[in-house]
Amino acid sequence: MSQPHPSQVASPPAAAGFTRYQRTVVGLLAFLQFAVILDFMLMSPLGAMIMPAMQITPQQFGLVVSAYAFSAGASGLLTAGFADRFDRKRLLLFFYSGFVIGTLWCGLAQSFESLLLARIVTGLFGGVIGSIILAISTDLFAPQLRGRVMGIIQTSFAASQVLGIPIGLYLSNNWNWHVPFIAMAALGLVGGLVVSFRLQPVDGHLKLKQEHSAWMHLYHTVTEPRYLTAFATTALLMTGGFMLMPFSSAYLVGNLGIDLHHLPTVYLVTGLCTIAFGPLIGRAADKVGKFRVFVFGATLSIIMVLIYTHLGPVTVPMIIVVNAVLFLGIFSRMIPFQALVSSVPGPTQRGSFNAISASIQQLSGGVASVIAGHIVTLAPDGRLGNFDIVGFVIVGTTLAASLLVWRLDRDVQARAAQAAAKAV
Repeated sequence: MSQPHPSQVASPPAAAGFTRYQRTVVGLLAFLQFAVILDFMLMSPLGAMIMPAMQITPQQFGLVVSAYAFSAGASGLLTAGFADRFDRKRLLLFFYSGFVIGTLWCGLAQSFESLLLARIVTGLFGGVIGSIILAISTDLFAPQLRGRVMGIIQTSFAASQVLGIPIGLYLSNNWNWHVPFIAMAALGLVGGLVVSFRLQPVDGHLKLKQEHSAWMHLYHTVTEPRYLTAFATTALLMTGGFMLMPFSSAYLVGNLGIDLHHLPTVYLVTGLCTIAFGPLIGRAADKVGKFRVFVFGATLSIIMVLIYTHLGPVTVPMIIVVNAVLFLGIFSRMIPFQALVSSVPGPTQRGSFNAISASIQQLSGGVASVIAGHIVTLAPDGRLGNFDIVGFVIVGTTLAASLLVWRLDRDVQARAAQAAAKAV
């Protein structure tokens, strides 16, 4: 008798480790996440080449950058009601195809208007991919393995810094700024073909009872009290990162005295450390407990944010150590939180829940950047003022998020105990 397909199991059983197919799935999902993050991050460092080449103003370029974030945020809300009505593999390939086309369009754009439309299209499709990846991860992996899964997938953020951005800058320096986007589209096409052949259907949720109305499905997801707590936590955690990171390079150069030529070294070593941290943090979350690892990460990030935002001129090795430990704290929050929150939505609401959560990440990140921009001041000598205030705000949001994560963990534990009692 044939065994049931993994996607047909609504709640995967506990397992000691990954199967061969699961290892393949994790690798594919990590690659897709890498492609989406790199596309988002690559635009800013290419700005110095794009603006003179296309003869656009900094304000126009800022609109191009923000267009992706806002369209990505909108797409999550627009698709949330339909996210659980299709095989997740087909949904993933549909949005990923649009993302690849949008990336190619960026590489072929010859005017400001064309580039702006290309970024809007790329954001509309790319903004949903991360939420589908999380839904697939939850469908195919037991809760006892999700820390490891999230740890591996999250390393794509660091890999985009270590591998993607330097390669993108190399291509643009040797040819022009169009080449990195065209190369990404070509690589993305190959990755999409591999996913279409290797990833099996993920349709177990379709065998469960579905709501008839997509809008009521969206409404019930948005108004579920447990989900609201998770959404609020996501917004608070994203706020901290987006307030700190946009000003990090200016702070390193203007306040800490790091030479521009040493900036790539700082980000390279930090990225390599983060690649090493991610899987280890995920394993710890599965073995020690997701909430315990989150508390460790929150505590460490609070300490390091206060240190980081109050530093004076330092040496390059010192700032590398500080940066690496800071990112250890940040990832020790995010990986266990994502693993924990994956157990919050039911199988028939995972797609809509993750789509809304992705929108909240984008929108709260944009709001946080605007708020930080009003707090931070720039002195004539290039120093940033009030950066310590940004640090205090991040500490406050981290403490508030920790309280909400405690409530989420308590609720997840209680629901797991009830499910176990019913199964006996």
